[in-house]
Amino acid sequence: MATPSTNAPDIELGRLRDGYPALAAWIARDPDNESLVFRKFDRLGARNLLHLQSQLIALENEIDELDARAQRSDDFEAQQSSRRWETLMKRAKDNDGLERKRVEKLEELQKVLREYYETLLLQGQIADLKGPSTRVLTTMRDYVQGKNLKSNSMVSMPLISGRAKDFLSDQSDLAALRKPQEQDFLSRTLQDHWVFQKRKTSDPLDRTTIYNSHHVVKTVGVISMTVAAVLLIGAIISLHNVTSPKAKLGLVATYTLLFALSVALLTNAKRAEVFAATAAYAAVLVVFVSGDLGGSKDAQCLIQLENGIFRTVKCPG
Repeated sequence: MATPSTNAPDIELGRLRDGYPALAAWIARDPDNESLVFRKFDRLGARNLLHLQSQLIALENEIDELDARAQRSDDFEAQQSSRRWETLMKRAKDNDGLERKRVEKLEELQKVLREYYETLLLQGQIADLKGPSTRVLTTMRDYVQGKNLKSNSMVSMPLISGRAKDFLSDQSDLAALRKPQEQDFLSRTLQDHWVFQKRKTSDPLDRTTIYNSHHVVKTVGVISMTVAAVLLIGAIISLHNVTSPKAKLGLVATYTLLFALSVALLTNAKRAEVFAATAAYAAVLVVFVSGDLGGSKDAQCLIQLENGIFRTVKCPG
């Protein structure tokens, strides 16, 4: 992350913590954009959809009523306006006619229905947004609240004031715009305890440290490849050296369990993918040991008995 350099950094809190400009700069400073956290306003979004839905219900009722009036009319042209669009438009030119009201309601319906559908789709996309991680939310709250431990006293200088100062209080109403690159258990653990972090600010109340998630991704990749190699090579060597059938079956079960745990903890595999990968791994181990489950390393020979039956016996030395 690039930060502007100054020869004489300003350490006056009044200028460093200048409200929304400082908060915007802090959010933009994150190279992974994890700090793009904002409120979803789920309650207001639902209220807006309910309002638009009620408008459409009222319009639906009014349009149905106008259609019924045209159907009951003794005027043939009025009845025909429900079947022929040209007739409807022609009679709509009469400002006092029934068709004029029908066209006006249909035009109003077009606007409200379009707004309702667009809002519905947007609300669905917002509902799919995940909330911020505990690490990101804790860091952001710490910065906004301006808390810093000095000796035994707590210095606090909130960054923003007014009603918006508590916008991070309700975690369930927050959305993280940037989805984390990796969401497996190992990646989350390394992100929460990554050692190589830097502090790039002169604000004494800003304890935020920054790191690049690409380093975590590469580390997780190296660990995953190492574990995969160990589980494959270690299983082959162990099963080759062990002669006891019970020991071999125990090793197959142990390595299968370790493989399933590694896939679940080190990757983003779904449950079905974990089952499929584990089954394939177990099948490979079973095929490897199936030719020697009896534990015998002696050569076997096939002989034919007098009655034409074949039998496998130990080959003569």
